[in-house]
Amino acid sequence: MTKSDLLFDKFNDKHGKFLVFFGTFVDTPKLGELRIREKTSVGVLNGIIRFVNRNSLDPVKDCLDHDSSLSPEDVTVVDIIGKDKTRNNSFYFPGFVDTHNHVSQYPNVGVFGNSTLLDWLEKYTFPIEAALANENIAREVYNKVISKTLSHGTTTVAYYNTIDLKSTKLLAQLSSLLGQRVFVGKVCMDTNGPEYYIEDTKTSFESTVKVVKYIRETICDPLVNPIVTPRFAPSCSRELMQQLSKLVKDENIHVQTHLSENKEEIQWVQDLFPECESYTDVYDKYGLLTEKTVLAHCIHLTDAEARVIKQRRCGISHCPISNSSLTSGECRVRWLLDQGIKVGLGTDVSAGHSCSILATGRQAFAVSRHLAMRETDHAKLSVSECLFLATMGGAQVLRMDETLGTFDVGKQFDAQMIDTNAPGSNVDMFHWQLKEKDQMQEQEQEQGQDPYKNPPLLTNEDIIAKWFFNGDDRNTTKVWVAGQQVYQI
Repeated sequence: MTKSDLLFDKFNDKHGKFLVFFGTFVDTPKLGELRIREKTSVGVLNGIIRFVNRNSLDPVKDCLDHDSSLSPEDVTVVDIIGKDKTRNNSFYFPGFVDTHNHVSQYPNVGVFGNSTLLDWLEKYTFPIEAALANENIAREVYNKVISKTLSHGTTTVAYYNTIDLKSTKLLAQLSSLLGQRVFVGKVCMDTNGPEYYIEDTKTSFESTVKVVKYIRETICDPLVNPIVTPRFAPSCSRELMQQLSKLVKDENIHVQTHLSENKEEIQWVQDLFPECESYTDVYDKYGLLTEKTVLAHCIHLTDAEARVIKQRRCGISHCPISNSSLTSGECRVRWLLDQGIKVGLGTDVSAGHSCSILATGRQAFAVSRHLAMRETDHAKLSVSECLFLATMGGAQVLRMDETLGTFDVGKQFDAQMIDTNAPGSNVDMFHWQLKEKDQMQEQEQEQGQDPYKNPPLLTNEDIIAKWFFNGDDRNTTKVWVAGQQVYQI
């Protein structure tokens, strides 16, 4: 079965077919900015956004005006507004970006007992990762995770696999087949692992090189990228990190690893690397901090460490669900943002018990409130800021913000269609809360006279907030990656 057999290519199965998406488009071009464009047409050709026309009266005409060589037959319209063009509370939102996902740990979602990071690794994590050397098990898990994340609107994921070469190649194959934009990493660990789950330095490095070559030369899919993945400093020798650093620089590859997740882990790193000033300094000294490095967690950073991360232009993956589940701590996201450090969101499956970036965003919102209780209100993250982290923030962390994250001309059309009225939706709104703008203005004038007859109406921002707090995969009805429909409910 080919990739095209599996994709929902109803709308763009012909090469060169011009797609025009019509409806309400919501995105977050800047931190704190929620941009809502109603009755807008977005033209897409070969996966790239070619035009954006606000207050569109005729999406097909917009295409013909954009390219006079087109005929109406060359255009396919995807319209979520409906024939009556009235408010239906559906909208397009950029695909979510998951900057930290341990795909191989998915069978353990929700299973962590009372453990903290280091004993959790020994008791739950290493055994399940080792089990995925079995190709049949690996295939079943990878298919489930890729499909599940797509159903939650996640179009881009940075995946950690295992130390196994074959299963990592399989993950790259299936990601390409199912149409998700991914970074696939074979975990490297040549020290401090259990006897049944560890590599020697030579094997770890050479298998990483093979994965990079396989993805670039055999998979050869622009959606599938290699990422060098030293698990964390305690599991990597100095020699291995130095070799990986040279590979990263020679081949211009992304890096992903963990940093400052747990206080016990930090002390362990200090004991293992006495020549280094800090946990961050280990990665810096051995050449793994670049503008394409994704550092997960970063809960207990010092001021000096944050300065190094900013100087090296690394990005941070905020994983609030797993940080809470393993009682690792609360990441000071506002503090990081104030220093100009890039921050995105990571589900961190399986310490994170959900594949949903929307759920992760809600937890980021809540964690910021807990920090504010001890610090100041400045620590709080708003709904729009959490949605920024879920999209543009993640794109920035992965150095793809010029390609992904918003609905702007020249960017890839990675999108999800959100329907707050979808069957079984947990987003409840009443008809008397929802009216068109002219009706809202008329009612606002009357509200002061008799508020009991004129209950408060929901703004577009209110509707987005209700989806943020109450929505789930039932509201994600369709998903596109590079203009190709890869999921429909």
